[in-house]
Amino acid sequence: MAIRQLRLMRAALPGGGQAAKVTAGQPMAEPGGDYEGLHRQLKKLFNSRPGKAYGRFSDDVGNHPIRGWLGNYLDGQQSFEAFTDQLLDQWQEEVTRADTDPERPLLIVHESLADGEVLYLFALEMDAVFTLDTTLELTPTETISRSRLNLAARVELEDWRGEQGSENYLTVLQGRGTGEIGKCFARLVGFQQEVDVEAETRTFLEAVESFAQQQTEPEHAQSVRHKAFEFCNEQEALGEPVPLSALSSYIDDSQPERFAEHVAESQAVEPDRVLHPDRRKVRKLVRIAGKGNGLSLSFSSDLVNQAVHYDRDRDALIITQVPRSLKEQLQSYLDDASD
Repeated sequence: MAIRQLRLMRAALPGGGQAAKVTAGQPMAEPGGDYEGLHRQLKKLFNSRPGKAYGRFSDDVGNHPIRGWLGNYLDGQQSFEAFTDQLLDQWQEEVTRADTDPERPLLIVHESLADGEVLYLFALEMDAVFTLDTTLELTPTETISRSRLNLAARVELEDWRGEQGSENYLTVLQGRGTGEIGKCFARLVGFQQEVDVEAETRTFLEAVESFAQQQTEPEHAQSVRHKAFEFCNEQEALGEPVPLSALSSYIDDSQPERFAEHVAESQAVEPDRVLHPDRRKVRKLVRIAGKGNGLSLSFSSDLVNQAVHYDRDRDALIITQVPRSLKEQLQSYLDDASD
């Protein structure tokens, strides 16, 4: 990994109808050191966060000009500093118009990888902390959170500018609770969603489940589900979607095309298709969970008909091999109730 350019910027809303005030650090070429470490941690958070949206830049360049600015920078028509200055000005306009305090500094990183170049835009989460000065007086300050990330975007530059013309080169993370500032961020990056994640998740789950049910042995069916889940997790950690052909090889390396052919027949999905399933829902392949009426249960699907038995006639769930911690709580509760 090599950071070609990096810059930190911030906008703050003073209130009273005034325009947001902006502060920008100097662009840094190949900063290395701590900046590399921070970028790695933020990328890891970005990749692991579920609920990301996939698409491209809006065609409405007038309201979302980032597309033109970034293209000019990549073509060498303007510097990284000029490009990020334009972004900061746009950010200032967005938060001033929305009359909302952005709070989060922006970190823009142009990164070169072995398989291509990527541009990241992170809205950093800040934590309030106190330090002690030399006279042991408390001094409030802020630190960058390395465990929280709610607003971020990634542009696969070669997918966007390449001959193939991919329509899913822009990935946006907009966490719950970001409210108006989240909308400002989406407008800043000019995001236009192209992937129906819910539909692709449904297609993925149906394909895996129908293939699993074709297996002659229950353990083979469970192996299919587990391998599909593992592959999704690995792809999520890399920040990559799920190519059906690669998944097919992972599920059965002795017959690497078998799953892909099944999906083509049962779901009318091409074997070379790439899907973006929601990892939170893919978990259903290996875990069974539900809650209601004061009850919440979650257990591995491997335990069905082993430690967990469902009696359909009585609509009863029978659990054997009760976990020790749960058993202790039950015994303590029953002892207290009898007293």
